[in-house]
Amino acid sequence: MNGLTMWMEKYLVPIAGKIGSEKHLVALRDAFIGTMPATMAGSVALMINAIIRNLPEQFNKNYDYTQIPVINEIVGINGYIWNGTIAIAGLIFAFSWGYNLAKAYKVNELAGGIVSLSALIQGIAFSATGIVNVPQGDLGKKAIDALTTAGSVVSTVSETDPVTGEILKFDSVQNAAWGWLNLNHLNGNAFFTAMILGALAVIIFAKLMQKNITIKLPDTVPPAVSKAFAAIIPATVALYVIGIINYFFFRFTDMLLIDAVQKYIAEPLMGFSQGFVAVVIITLFVQILWFFGLHGPNILAPILEGVFGQGQLINQAIYQTGYAGKTGSAAVIEAAKDGKAFLWVRGSFDAYSWFGGSGGTLTLILAILIFSKRADYLTIGKLTLGPGIFNINEPIMFGLPIVLNAIMFIPFLLAPIVSVSIGYFATILGWVNPVTQAVTWVTPPLLLSFLATVDWRAPIVTLVCMIVTFFIWTPFVIAANKIDPSLGENE
Repeated sequence: MNGLTMWMEKYLVPIAGKIGSEKHLVALRDAFIGTMPATMAGSVALMINAIIRNLPEQFNKNYDYTQIPVINEIVGINGYIWNGTIAIAGLIFAFSWGYNLAKAYKVNELAGGIVSLSALIQGIAFSATGIVNVPQGDLGKKAIDALTTAGSVVSTVSETDPVTGEILKFDSVQNAAWGWLNLNHLNGNAFFTAMILGALAVIIFAKLMQKNITIKLPDTVPPAVSKAFAAIIPATVALYVIGIINYFFFRFTDMLLIDAVQKYIAEPLMGFSQGFVAVVIITLFVQILWFFGLHGPNILAPILEGVFGQGQLINQAIYQTGYAGKTGSAAVIEAAKDGKAFLWVRGSFDAYSWFGGSGGTLTLILAILIFSKRADYLTIGKLTLGPGIFNINEPIMFGLPIVLNAIMFIPFLLAPIVSVSIGYFATILGWVNPVTQAVTWVTPPLLLSFLATVDWRAPIVTLVCMIVTFFIWTPFVIAANKIDPSLGENE
């Protein structure tokens, strides 16, 4: 055990430390954190709707919230909150990403956020394209007037029947409406494109700012005006570079870059994240990093938030808007079959594995309070129970400590892997609804899993995970009784 610990301290910890302090990854982590005021507000609105609109349907198939005036109004108001938060999560992230990346380069943060946002917006779809031919006469005058008002072009086209040679006439409806932004380019689907284009644009912007390729105004000009003018040339160059990339990519592929990124990068990566091996590997690395005193979820935030977090946002959007004629969790499950939604997302770790914090340390605290005979352990257990209930585990991590505590190494790795496996297969097998709501991480465990899934079965699965991990921790807590706390030797 000591040999393994020394090897990891020598080779793994320095690498993890460098990753954790790399400025681009720190900026990316802070960018996700920066979106929380909006995304959590949207999540609260969506969660309230889930409880008052969707949850009663599980018990009463005839429930209709639209017939209950107060409930109907609350659902409508929450819909507006969702429109300005989860529905445009990609836009919010793009600004936060640019702001934090510019901050990392020590240049104008506000301009960096605007450059990143502009880089994303310029490449999204501004209209829905498509042509539909309807047999002439089937399209009524009112329909033609309505389509024309909406910006579509309705014309007559002819076609020759390949069998009879008869000339057939059709009303051709071509959607030419411009200015209708595609929400699928503004929500969680935009994350990967925002990361790529935002990074390129802001780095170009920052490098030009650092080289003072700017417009310089006299010192008498107000600072706010000077900063804005100084950013003009770097921002223009950066956005022209992105514009050229977008233009030629579409010209040669007939495909928007954001669609290509989603299809060839995001979807395969998101698909890989749904595999059991990927979930276990992420869980394992979080625990290893924490064992050496490094904040695992923070260091792995680009994966946890950028991949699993994106999946959660997509689930939230589908939960709200529906899919294939279904609503709520049923819509998410149906969309997951087509690869459009995800069964395991960021909140799944919190619901089924990280009760008390990374490692499921709440059950360790309970095991200590029941089985430990060591005065130091019992004191720490009593002090950390309160924070543990709210998933704050730094007191037990550094107070017991678990960090670099060889006797706790095995259960600290094993317990969350077992609990995440139980939660994973319960979700995959359909025993419990997938996580569709973002719940603040300080919510007590059983309540958290219920709110995250809007499913009464989820707390039962969480309780099973807690019981199993309790029995994993217990033998090691009992073994610690035999170690003298001052000498570290067997009594």
